Amino acid sequence: MAEQYDAARPTYPSELFDDLVSLAGLESGDRLLEVGCATGKATRPLAERGFRIVCIELGESLAAHARRALAGLDVEVHRSAFEEWEGEPGSFDLVYAATAWHWIDPAVGYAKAHRLLRPGGHLALWAAHHGFPPGFDPFFTEIQDVYDAIGESHHEPCPPPPPDEVPDDSARIIESGHFGDVQVRRYVWEVAYDADTYLALLDTFSGHIAMEQAKREHLYGEIRRRLADRPDGLVRRHWLAILHVARRLDVRA
Repeated sequence: MAEQYDAARPTYPSELFDDLVSLAGLESGDRLLEVGCATGKATRPLAERGFRIVCIELGESLAAHARRALAGLDVEVHRSAFEEWEGEPGSFDLVYAATAWHWIDPAVGYAKAHRLLRPGGHLALWAAHHGFPPGFDPFFTEIQDVYDAIGESHHEPCPPPPPDEVPDDSARIIESGHFGDVQVRRYVWEVAYDADTYLALLDTFSGHIAMEQAKREHLYGEIRRRLADRPDGLVRRHWLAILHVARRLDVRA
């Protein structure tokens, strides 16, 4: 799925990386550790800003794709689970994860990030989620009747809260005992999809990958039919990313 993931998943806004650099006080040449780089969507923008990056990626195909995509940049890609990877303590200015930290065991992840960071270093976490700002495309509430009919309902309010009301993870980061002074920024952007590109995106989500074939075929058929009825044949999906930048505390790892 690596090639499809790279083609279908969105890039992050450049403002996010600008804010990350500023909030973490990074300078060109600083050493960064990325947890779960996937195909390198959050790696390239920082490497092109002059940072040296070590990437940890569990997926064999994703790691191989990242090595090819990032060739020529100051980037190392190691295939490993972050929990098992051994790096030199205190050797990084920033540890960060983009749409990957939720896979990491929190009992291990925060302490390990703390141990790998230099004093005064930072942890940065963010993820790309479906955003529902005012004026979002009604397609996403209308299509819920198909998910309900195939037994794949979302057991959460629909629509979800608007971006400004989505909870951040500051409390969880602070509760780890390893980080403080959490700074939070929010980003909302829109991507327009035709039927093919939208279904390709759905094929990168674990819930749709695991869906029974008959259910998936029915759902995808309905999506194609409904988009074909639209004058432009497009669906507008908003993305939301909440950036957290936390300072390493001077405590035992």
